[in-house]
Amino acid sequence: MSIVTGFETVDVRFPTSLTLDGSDAMNPDPDYSAAYLRITTDAGDGLEGHAFVFTIGRGNDVQVAAIDALASAVVGAPVEATIADLGGLWRRLVHDSQLRWLGPEKGVMHMAIGAVVNAFWDLAAKRAGLPLWQLLARMSPEQIVDLIDFRYLTDALTPARALEILRRAEDGRAEREALLLAEGYPAYTTTPGWLGYSDEKLVRLAEEAVGDGFRQIKLKVGDDLGDDIRRLRLARAAVGPDIRIAIDANQRWDRQEAIDWVKALSEFDLAWIEEPTSPDDVLAHAAIARGVHPVPVATGEHGMNRVLFKQLLQAGAADIVQIDATRVAGVNENLAILLLAAEFGVPVCPHAGGVGLCEAVQHLAMFDFVAVSGTREGRMIEYTKHLHEHFVSPVEVTGGAYQAPLAPGAGMEMLAESISMHRYTGGR
Repeated sequence: MSIVTGFETVDVRFPTSLTLDGSDAMNPDPDYSAAYLRITTDAGDGLEGHAFVFTIGRGNDVQVAAIDALASAVVGAPVEATIADLGGLWRRLVHDSQLRWLGPEKGVMHMAIGAVVNAFWDLAAKRAGLPLWQLLARMSPEQIVDLIDFRYLTDALTPARALEILRRAEDGRAEREALLLAEGYPAYTTTPGWLGYSDEKLVRLAEEAVGDGFRQIKLKVGDDLGDDIRRLRLARAAVGPDIRIAIDANQRWDRQEAIDWVKALSEFDLAWIEEPTSPDDVLAHAAIARGVHPVPVATGEHGMNRVLFKQLLQAGAADIVQIDATRVAGVNENLAILLLAAEFGVPVCPHAGGVGLCEAVQHLAMFDFVAVSGTREGRMIEYTKHLHEHFVSPVEVTGGAYQAPLAPGAGMEMLAESISMHRYTGGR
């Protein structure tokens, strides 16, 4: 039996504010960052668990401190038993009575738990010699349901109903896995659309996106209506009438302002409006969805937990669910959200704009296709070009599609040289 012997955290930051990569109406100068975790064992096999929480600069040290607070719950834990019961690990950390008081089930501590949970999933997948999506997709419905905490969910999704959804998708798993390996998973790109980019750069990158095979791009909006109209007109002229254009307000508006703003932009045949208001305001999202119909409302990248997603779906407030790999408490909670979306028949288009998020969330979307929803129809994973070179297993996107990763693990491991160069402080 092996035990966890090491628990190392690092504050890693990339100066993306210098080029305004990632800029939007609420976050004009982000520095993409990772509160990074590395878990080691005495197994002697050289395998480690890696994960992180994505932030955008200041406060990344606070997130690191929250992860550090969990070290005593992990160091010394038996590796094999922990990996065999990752549902138990989730419950043990999330329901710790003293840590829970800091949320409950929200904020930096909840995300810190997600880092620990994801690091163990990374280790489990490496031990199995499989990419995470494949490890999950080959589990039985009963094993998957056991990973999920259904507390607060049973008015919308019971364990029995989750089993029905998963059993329904069992037929065809092998065929869908083969299809995924052959064709990949559809992607859309936000690379052209950062709010701080010049008009010339927007047009150039939009044209490049079409040339690269993307069928949808996304533009950040919400700072100035006149600027948004001008930029959308340029983008539509650049990509033509057949490429979808989504817009993202990053929580900028009040309810009526969102409705009015989207209506003012409706001439551009919008694919969706993303995060039009506060991520916690379910009723405002529902009112906006009614007010801007038929433009779909997409939201969820800042969704704090599975309960919020349940309420968004119950209220008809989200036409598209956007999960994030590091916002909730790890893989387990995202599995619950995928099953909720399947129960309500709502497509999932994951958020993946930040450093390492593309590498991480692709596994969840691919698992969903193989073992939950069974479809890629109306579903895409966000993609941006930034910072993939810093990962051991960077994403591969060709012809506008994510190619299914084959490297064992959860995809969150950074190169040691990149960590050394970009650690805060002390990096070169």
